[in-house]
Amino acid sequence: MSDEHFLIRLEPVVLVGIGGFAGSNLRYFVAGLLPGPPGTLVANAVGSFVLGFILYEAMYSGLLSSKTHWVAATGFLSSFTTYSTFALQTALVSAPILMLANVLANYALGFGAVLLGREFARIVEVQ
Repeated sequence: MSDEHFLIRLEPVVLVGIGGFAGSNLRYFVAGLLPGPPGTLVANAVGSFVLGFILYEAMYSGLLSSKTHWVAATGFLSSFTTYSTFALQTALVSAPILMLANVLANYALGFGAVLLGREFARIVEVQ
């Protein structure tokens, strides 16, 4: 058993919960503006870019604390992006070519956005 105070051990759970609450509400807002697979694609691509930036920013500069990581990456971005909705929406598409296009678009834009976030973090680090 850890000697840490209960509130100290509870802190990460609360921070992830706060980030998750905000991220899921923003995801709900995006789905209202852009329903269906296009909204999911936008959320996943934007979330991938921000996650790439946050992770590489932390790696290059070390400016972000673990608490920021808990709130922003684990809580907010994990709730904002949505693999399960992407998988469900892809399975519900009737035309196989559209299913393939949705999968390719989500993965290509997601990986591309992470790499773009990494480059943006490098630019910020240099300045």
